[in-house]
Amino acid sequence: MKRFTLTLLLTLLAPVMAFACEACELQQPAITKNLTHGTGPQSTWDWVIVGIITLITLATLFYSAKYLIRPGEKSRTHIKKNVLNY
Repeated sequence: MKRFTLTLLLTLLAPVMAFACEACELQQPAITKNLTHGTGPQSTWDWVIVGIITLITLATLFYSAKYLIRPGEKSRTHIKKNVLNY
């Protein structure tokens, strides 16, 4: 019961803890206001890095879903057949 209570408390507080505090909110640019703690991106290069990381993350998500749905392996001796037929 104690573990359930702790899990419920953390679940309810997680959205509150995810947003920036008032001091950090004043330091953030308009795009990232209320989202993160700290000063946020300061220069154009910081935004370039954020953009590249976003593209990598989206590409990874896309290919993960693509190969999970249609892996493309049709060989009868592939290891996935052993797992799926077990």
